[in-house]
Amino acid sequence: MKFIYSFGIRIYGLAILIASLFNDKAKKWQEGRKDIFGNLQKAVQENTAPVIWFHCASLGEFEQGRPVIEEFGKKFPSYKILLTFFSPSGYEVRKNYPSADYIFYLPLDTNGNARQFIEIVKPSVAVFVKYEFWFHYLQTLKSKNVPAYLISAKFRSEQYFFRWYGGWFRKQLKAYKQIFVQDDHSEKLLSATRIDNVVLAGDTRLDRVINIAEQVRPDEIVKAFKGEHKLWICGSTWEEDENLIHAVYEKLAASCRKIKLLLVPHEIGEKHIKQVVEKFKAVKYSTATIEQDANSDVLVIDKMGLLSSLYQYGDVAYVGGGFGKSVHNLPEAAVFGIPVVFGPNHIKFNEATDLLKLHAGFTISNEDELCKITGRLFRDDEYRKWCGAAAKIYIYEGKGATAKIMAELEKVLEI
Repeated sequence: MKFIYSFGIRIYGLAILIASLFNDKAKKWQEGRKDIFGNLQKAVQENTAPVIWFHCASLGEFEQGRPVIEEFGKKFPSYKILLTFFSPSGYEVRKNYPSADYIFYLPLDTNGNARQFIEIVKPSVAVFVKYEFWFHYLQTLKSKNVPAYLISAKFRSEQYFFRWYGGWFRKQLKAYKQIFVQDDHSEKLLSATRIDNVVLAGDTRLDRVINIAEQVRPDEIVKAFKGEHKLWICGSTWEEDENLIHAVYEKLAASCRKIKLLLVPHEIGEKHIKQVVEKFKAVKYSTATIEQDANSDVLVIDKMGLLSSLYQYGDVAYVGGGFGKSVHNLPEAAVFGIPVVFGPNHIKFNEATDLLKLHAGFTISNEDELCKITGRLFRDDEYRKWCGAAAKIYIYEGKGATAKIMAELEKVLEI
């Protein structure tokens, strides 16, 4: 199985190389790893401080790991923080993240790469976020007695760990000193396969969104845009989401008074933003003025990094992605005490299931369903506020995962 895994990794690398000839994301993946070891060596060659290594696959995993990274930096300022990403969508957005001392792509998981990487970096401890199971890196860390942790992990019964052929993969999980899981189901799945290095800690994303909500700053443009109106915030939207929203907003505007729409597309390239602005007859955030806002019904955010704080102005949220790979970040809307609506592809996320059970979240599959639920939420103020309050209570009751993880790291570093 080790041979098959290693062979598969090399095939994956070759596929990325070929794809880089015509795919921009693959090209960034490839170019970001050019002379990776030489660049790493230059970055750390004069460092004499201990290093903690955090690895995230992409941007979503980074947001889950971020509370731990920042808390660690506060409590252990003598440590250098190395942050690595597997995907360009994480690295390109966070390559200048100020809370990390070194930020790099992770070299492909071959035996040679793993050994060279660890020998250069010399981490005292390693922390992987959510779905990172790199065999050669884990085995190299273990051989050098470097404790490795997996945080905010979530396991599902259909994963290869729990298939008839999963024995070899399950053994790799024992290379972690501790696995911090998000939910009971993950803990039980691992326990049933005799993996006992597991702690039920919860989801660090909840700590992250609570921190954002408690430190949120006003945005004068959006504040003026909302005015005395109710505001429907549609965040992280893709084209299929936007088609539904466009059809439903026209009906809402006709049947409910004083409703404005704030649209935050996932892709903010110039071409897509232009299409959205024309489709919705909207104003762009980057060119909006307070005077212009007052007379506009739709505002499109064409700048990254604002969404999580803009939910403070919302009355109802729609979170996109549920008609694609999976729904985006529900907690960052729910923490502000507003009901959350999302598409059908949400099964991987505990918070979606939990919010549905609490009637604080609502899933839709088509235009009619979206129109029905948003119409009720906007027309029935008491119902909307009750749903929003339930969402906020759920988020705050789930806080504390970061503290549990930090307690374990502190014990190890005190030895």
